[in-house]
Amino acid sequence: MPPSVEVAPDLSGLIELSRIAHLDLKPVILRVQTDLFVQAANRDRAQLESFAALAGGLIPIVDESTAIIVAEKLGPFADTPVSVLAKLAARGGRVRDIVVRSARALTPGLIEAALADGTDIGAAIAARPGLDRATVAELSRRADPAIDRVLAGNTGLVLRGESVGHLVGRARADPDLARLLLARPDLSAGELAPLYLHADPTRREAIRETVAATAALRPCPPPPRDLGGILIGLSAARDVPGFIHALADGLGLPESFLRAAPDAGTRYDLLTLGLRAADLREEEAVYVFLTLDEAVSRSAERVFDLVRLFRTTERAAARDLLSAILDRPLRERAASAEAHRPHHAPDGAKVRQTAVERPPVRPALPGRARKTS
Repeated sequence: MPPSVEVAPDLSGLIELSRIAHLDLKPVILRVQTDLFVQAANRDRAQLESFAALAGGLIPIVDESTAIIVAEKLGPFADTPVSVLAKLAARGGRVRDIVVRSARALTPGLIEAALADGTDIGAAIAARPGLDRATVAELSRRADPAIDRVLAGNTGLVLRGESVGHLVGRARADPDLARLLLARPDLSAGELAPLYLHADPTRREAIRETVAATAALRPCPPPPRDLGGILIGLSAARDVPGFIHALADGLGLPESFLRAAPDAGTRYDLLTLGLRAADLREEEAVYVFLTLDEAVSRSAERVFDLVRLFRTTERAAARDLLSAILDRPLRERAASAEAHRPHHAPDGAKVRQTAVERPPVRPALPGRARKTS
């Protein structure tokens, strides 16, 4: 049976010894009294007041390492007097963060003590398990990188709604935050679609399948005419700026859209999604991989990976993935005003149907001239 406060040894002699010069026993006394308090079988009002008086007097003057040890024991302990927690929080730094993170309840007095030195305690609060939805939402709206990472790594709370949108949106440009969010078990593949380029192969596959399932429920507008032929010609000429401009213009994206990739290695993944969204044929995409950038074409493994991505991504899913990664919709098919004029409106003139104009046949891929002897 753990010792109780009633049978605790008389430490008054140690208190007297602590007053001797060059002999500091205050940390020892505080740690011993803390252990006895936590392990006691019963604590009445007098014992709580006695411990609060002793600990309250020693906490402000002991060294940092002792205060940290005491905070780790008393912070989550249900019977710790609020006044003792306030004394610990008032020390600031790591001791304050431990108390704010682990205390059973954040009372007004405890919060006031934690804020005494003017330091923001948002990150410490974000580390608390079981935070309510309103508090999580308020913290996520701050757009503080430190708070974002603590929230993302806190598996003791559930991220929902606008909080997920805030964190995932900022994680597009923050690889560390993206890594923490991708590791969470409570976020669905659909919610993590904007972080596709940060994900590992297994997570990417789950995201593609989820996006494809929802994309299939909506009509997918056709790509601009002749876009494939234009891109093939520019790739054959190794005109990288012209190629990027034509692809971006055809999809309704900014010319700098490849900068959304977290690193140089994922830019071609983003480009491949663009080629799929532009409805290139597989052989045309392979031709681009082999001609546009010599650094890519020299790696057979890299080309195979890009082809695999192209094959396993539906065009509608590629459009939705691009939209999620870039946080902007892709352009729908442009049409003239006449194309939307109803032919049989009550006040409209009947128009005789004519032969439907077929789109021009896409030119064959450029060939290489054979050497003759």
